Amino acid sequence: MLKILSELNGVSGNEKIVADFILSQVSDLADETICDSMGNLIFLKKGKKPNSKKVALFAHMDEVGFIVTDITDDGYIKFAQVGGLDDRILLTQKVKIGKNAIDGVIGIKAVHLQTKDERGKVIKTDEMYIDIGATSAEDAKKYVSKGDYISFQSEFVWLHNMRFKGKAIDDRAGCAIMMELMKEKYDSDVYFCFTVQEETGLRGASVLSRRINPDVALVFEATTASDTAFIPKHLHATTLGKGPAITMMDKGSYSNIALKEFVVSVANDRGIDFQYKLTANGGNDARAVQTGASGAKVCSVSLPCRYIHSPSCVADLRDYENMKKLARAVLNEIHNFEPEPEE
Repeated sequence: MLKILSELNGVSGNEKIVADFILSQVSDLADETICDSMGNLIFLKKGKKPNSKKVALFAHMDEVGFIVTDITDDGYIKFAQVGGLDDRILLTQKVKIGKNAIDGVIGIKAVHLQTKDERGKVIKTDEMYIDIGATSAEDAKKYVSKGDYISFQSEFVWLHNMRFKGKAIDDRAGCAIMMELMKEKYDSDVYFCFTVQEETGLRGASVLSRRINPDVALVFEATTASDTAFIPKHLHATTLGKGPAITMMDKGSYSNIALKEFVVSVANDRGIDFQYKLTANGGNDARAVQTGASGAKVCSVSLPCRYIHSPSCVADLRDYENMKKLARAVLNEIHNFEPEPEE
């Protein structure tokens, strides 16, 4: 499932292929299904022993990518970023453009034609182009239009030591886990929320959280693993192989203390490996949910991922499996969660 989801194309604002696949796989498992005007998917599974708590799970369907902004006279495609990307990773990457998935390669002026100053600087996106093999603007326009979305072309592959590489692991990993969780019944009513446009400002979750107004929410994400060469250990946000990462705070939200401690206690009781995210950078749908109309108690649980927001994200299957185990265990116990009353 993770391989299939990773290889689907769904840049922010253009998640329909991903949404349609998820619908085809899990709609029969839900008691109620809502596809809202933004493109979010909401599946309600009614509990065996429903209580007054509204429990919601969130994972976003979209991925970072690009959009066509212009076509040059000689048939090259100009583009802009959709979501946060590092210009340094883009050169010579293979991409797919538009609904017909036209193949292309990101290029720049040949190195032997660059000045000394140009060779010594980071090439920016607006200096790049995509080559689809067209010979003119008229030729290119047969296949590509302004406004077409562009995705990385990247195969999901298995690496050594139970690790894998693919695009859009942020956050198709969270989507895959929620799809697995939907196969079971829980005591509480649970809303499974697959959101859009997280990478461009948490837009889908902002709308969806106000519609549901959950009391308790878990956000399943992917987050930076910086346990790579030349990075000192004290700067490792997360480390592959140590389990899913529980966020204490980031630039957008604080995990509710009582809910975070509840998640940790469940992990400890079940012997499930986990780690804390050790930096406060980044953010995700938790911000939109926490600041929504209900002020939900939120906790983020994330899959550590190297080279995030690239066509070659690397993650560990053991972390993924432990994240799924922890999510399932928390859902089975969430009816027992009783936070201290607000003062």
